[in-house]
Amino acid sequence: MESTFTIVAEPNRRAILNMLLSSERSVGEIERKLRLSQPSVSKHLRVLRDAGFVESRVAAQRRLYRLRPEPLMELDAWLAPFRRFWSKHLDALERHLDKMETQEKRRKVNKVPSTKRRKNHEQ
Repeated sequence: MESTFTIVAEPNRRAILNMLLSSERSVGEIERKLRLSQPSVSKHLRVLRDAGFVESRVAAQRRLYRLRPEPLMELDAWLAPFRRFWSKHLDALERHLDKMETQEKRRKVNKVPSTKRRKNHEQ
């Protein structure tokens, strides 16, 4: 059995998971949207289903796939400590960029065009 990270590392599987975020989809819809062959889509869906990322149901003559959130919640929980690390650094970057923007605005306000300076000086 592949690891969760190996499963979601594959770009086509991530694309399928993204498609299933909004609604359940048939194999045919996934094929058309991703421009993949039916056997390729079926293979990816089988891997996702075996790992618990998706589940399917039969509707008339179609098999519809939908996302199961539990495995993604497990990934999210594992990433939580790393997110705190990223957040701290992103917050520092945001403060730095805000400071740079404020400094740039001050420079623009204090910078009077030379023609205005001459006119004010001549008066």
